Amino acid sequence: MPEKTRVSEARPLVLASGSRYRRELLERLGHPFEVAAADIDETALPDETPAVTACRLAIAKARAVAARYADALVIGSDQVADADGVALSKPGNHDAAVAQLTLLAGRRIVFHTAVALVDAASKRCQLRQVDVASTFRRLGTQAIESYLSRERPYDCAGAVKSEALGIALFERIESDDPTALIGLPLIALVDMLALEGIDMLAGTGTG
Repeated sequence: MPEKTRVSEARPLVLASGSRYRRELLERLGHPFEVAAADIDETALPDETPAVTACRLAIAKARAVAARYADALVIGSDQVADADGVALSKPGNHDAAVAQLTLLAGRRIVFHTAVALVDAASKRCQLRQVDVASTFRRLGTQAIESYLSRERPYDCAGAVKSEALGIALFERIESDDPTALIGLPLIALVDMLALEGIDMLAGTGTG
């Protein structure tokens, strides 16, 4: 059963993610929503670019959860770090995180964050991709180990937990939406929800 954060009296808004980071980001908007993990295979397809992977998985997550609802707006999101065409997702363990951060050190990387909004009733899907160009500091072994021991960011793409100590990994970040780097582009999402009649500043649905 989906975990209920707050129940909307109007049309349900559902976050198709088990990520605590995306949940915390969506809570910033102050709108009622439910959480329902998508439980899909997130393996990249052969010859698929990192950006295409992020977009495909965002849609797949939203559609998988939308199938459980008769009338809801379902948000799916995915992020893939792109190191010159090499995709970096969640490391999962310490050794993989060390390898990822060693690869990222001193380089300019693009984080592709995709967000999909699916109307469960009409099956209509909106999709936005927000890229974050990130230049990493030169990181030595001691710095990497210190960061990993303090943050343990093994569930973050590229082992980068930018909302915490991970911000110290960067020399420069370029993006139209700072929340995209954390995993859910809220500026894009607010625009998408407005097209579905949900005005976040009004606090209620308009349609």
